[in-house]
Amino acid sequence: MEQQFEYGENTIVATDQGKVKGYGYRGLRIFKGIPYAKALRFHAPEPVDAWEGVLDVTSYGYVCPLLDMGKPTGEVMVPHRYWVMDENCQNLNVWTPGCDDRKRPVMVWLHGGGFEAGSSIEQIAYEGENMSLLGQVVVVSVNHRLNVLGYFDLSDFGEEYANSGNAGTDDIIAALGWIQRNIAAFGGDPANVTVFGQSGGGAKVTTLLQSPAADGLFAKGINMSGVIGPVLADATGSGRELAEAMMEDLGIKSVKELEAVTYARLAESYKKVREVLRPQGKYVGGCPHPNAYYAGEPVANGFRRETAHIPLMVGSVFGEFGAFMPGRQDRSKMSREDGERAVISALGEKAAGEMLPLFEKAYPGRNPVDMLLLDFIFRQPEITYIRMRSGLNQCTWSYLFEQDFRIDGGRVAWHCSDIPYFFHNAELVPNTRMPGVEKLEEQIFRSVMAFAYTGDPNNDTIPEWKASTPDEEHTILFSGDIKVATNHDHALIPLAAKYLGPFFGRAMSDGEAEIQH
Repeated sequence: MEQQFEYGENTIVATDQGKVKGYGYRGLRIFKGIPYAKALRFHAPEPVDAWEGVLDVTSYGYVCPLLDMGKPTGEVMVPHRYWVMDENCQNLNVWTPGCDDRKRPVMVWLHGGGFEAGSSIEQIAYEGENMSLLGQVVVVSVNHRLNVLGYFDLSDFGEEYANSGNAGTDDIIAALGWIQRNIAAFGGDPANVTVFGQSGGGAKVTTLLQSPAADGLFAKGINMSGVIGPVLADATGSGRELAEAMMEDLGIKSVKELEAVTYARLAESYKKVREVLRPQGKYVGGCPHPNAYYAGEPVANGFRRETAHIPLMVGSVFGEFGAFMPGRQDRSKMSREDGERAVISALGEKAAGEMLPLFEKAYPGRNPVDMLLLDFIFRQPEITYIRMRSGLNQCTWSYLFEQDFRIDGGRVAWHCSDIPYFFHNAELVPNTRMPGVEKLEEQIFRSVMAFAYTGDPNNDTIPEWKASTPDEEHTILFSGDIKVATNHDHALIPLAAKYLGPFFGRAMSDGEAEIQH
């Protein structure tokens, strides 16, 4: 019988700071919680101290502390897990087919949760085993600073805080530097690194493209549901007023004292002050801060031409946040006529009359009622993002995940529902285990792996998928009936924003939509 588990001399690897010992399983070598940097609160990351002997890295490391510990909900749709939190969270995990000289592609996962929450292991679907084993790639997932720890501009208080507003991004850049120096010892190719992430993780891919310090540290990017417009807008302006208000609230007089208070006190004060400043349109942190280190969100500021050569896959899912809205219809019992009546009832005859023909053209075969859950929050800025990016190169690829699911009488694809397919982890998430899912999972996974190896996602399981241009967005629609369409929803999405915006806004303001990440 093939040995399934191994823990010994064959699982030790030498890094630039010392030896680490992982374990072997399913023919892989797995290392969890490797420290890649250290940092004082609000300061730039620094190299970790070298250690003597062999460091055991068989347990996941600390994750960044959260501002709030929310009530677990929606676990059928997005299964989660939570881990031990500590500010000393600069660590990463590695799955590799072999610690040899094979120089495999390297896939670096950046987790979701905006720039405020989440962790490298938060979702069960983030597990790297299947991707590493089936794709023969090295998978790395990264923890880094978030929220008030990672994105709090204190630059007015001295040079030592010059980029505190992007400390979380600096952590990611430090992790990519560690990968450049060490990944060859884990069987990876430092010249072929793909950064990929979903939601906030996708937005982090963009911040890396816009950060000069990241140049040369990665070769490709995959941005999954990470173009979110104002939802994750840059935090502009000075953080002085936020910091001074927090110091007053905490009864302290200096940033050095702010560095020393417990995280619990820091977080409570931050949340309290943020709620006062945010309605005034003032800086509240929590997102990247445009400055000399970060060029700002590209739709507003343009892409840095230094990164124009980097191939990028960009996409989202059919429903995104809208799929979490209440009042979904059981589509299995609804005729097309019923669906049209539901749209007219919800939006009125004028809006329905304008949108329904465009929806039918964009998504032939779908019940019209699905239009009420169509995403525009991500898709509208994404169309602009792809148009701008594709104007710089011939290696920008557009996708949309529109697989329906069977729970609750049938749900359209929701935020995060594509992640198991990208990782080849459908077996780990109950709601993805549907008849025929293996084919779609293989098509998506093979496309991701082709992109990781070559920068071109085309492979023999999918129809021809052309790179987009400013005039023609060639979008592959991932579902049981996979196809490629050109500008398929460009006329529809502005109307969705116009007419569905208030409809969705009411559900959000009433707290009826339980968004997951």
